[in-house]
Amino acid sequence: MDFNLTQEQQQFAEAIRRWAEKDYGFEQRKHIISSAEGVSKKAWSELVELGATALPIPEDQGGFNGSAVDMMVVMQELGRGLIVEPYFATVLGAEFLKKSKAHFDVLEQIASGEKQLAVALSEKQSRHDLFDITTTATPHHDGFVINGTKTVVLHGAQADMLIVSARSSGNQRDKSGIHLFLVDASSDGIHRTDYRTIDGYRAADIRFDEVQVSRIYQLGNESNGWDLLDATADYGVSLLCSEAIGLMEAITAATLDYLKTRQQFGVPIGKFQVLQHRMAEMFMEMEQARSMATLAAVKVASEDTEERRRTLSAAKARIGQAAKYIGQQAVQLHGGMGVTNELPVAHMFKRLTMIELSFGDTDHHLARFVSQPDFKVSA
Repeated sequence: MDFNLTQEQQQFAEAIRRWAEKDYGFEQRKHIISSAEGVSKKAWSELVELGATALPIPEDQGGFNGSAVDMMVVMQELGRGLIVEPYFATVLGAEFLKKSKAHFDVLEQIASGEKQLAVALSEKQSRHDLFDITTTATPHHDGFVINGTKTVVLHGAQADMLIVSARSSGNQRDKSGIHLFLVDASSDGIHRTDYRTIDGYRAADIRFDEVQVSRIYQLGNESNGWDLLDATADYGVSLLCSEAIGLMEAITAATLDYLKTRQQFGVPIGKFQVLQHRMAEMFMEMEQARSMATLAAVKVASEDTEERRRTLSAAKARIGQAAKYIGQQAVQLHGGMGVTNELPVAHMFKRLTMIELSFGDTDHHLARFVSQPDFKVSA
């Protein structure tokens, strides 16, 4: 298997990198995250113009039908540039629509940049178990009535439409009886509380009070709701793994530059052998993580469900370990400055920390990995 990027992928990555360096520098980013909106309409328009929103959308809906490997290239550059726009939330929502083969008009609007999506999947008691759902979907006339609260919905207040998980039957932690809905974020009964997270992103807690949804906005049905949710969550994991690689590359490069310029006893501290060893270990952790992120992007589309789950969990766990090590080393090597908001390294470390906690932390995915049916046999 050839793991080299194609010329088109390299050109796409270079275009996004040039844009991020020129128009989304560190000072611009600080201004965006401190604004009331927390995002930039100008930056979103530029991402649309670059073709980033059209990349994962099928050709029939005006997109480029990009694969997970194509998306890996984009997410790495967005991670490197510390981009806080609602790109991840939107393309993850689009993946739900693609897998359910529904609402092609919305996919067209995502490709053109007209619509932004968010996925409302987590609840206060669910932690990393997305099947732990108390939000209810009660049949009503030709649709459903949704009641419940979703928490930490990434870019939930900025989204035009929401992908919402709800339960129509079964117990709280059953994997049956789960529905997924496409919901207009401006619907009556939706209450959104917006706030900024530690990494500069925006999230929202969303309460649904008697929100009526037509049956045509149901994605799949209660018999395959969990399978759709599980597969799309793994796609989200692959995107986050790729973003983490871009961040680790950037934080490692920033640390190396600092060691070359910071002087002690009249020489750059990068000449001290013990610090050279730590940089070498950071580099090795990053390269191992890169291999796992690539494997995750290749295997996320596997029709073998157990293989997909095993690979994605292995990747998320390994990258989570690498992100923790590299982030902590970068902060320590920078000294006290490494935890100040004046340096990009602190923002990179915060984002790596949030990625490790998103869609299952390292411990969660290690447990998921060993729980796969063929784990004992392969071990």
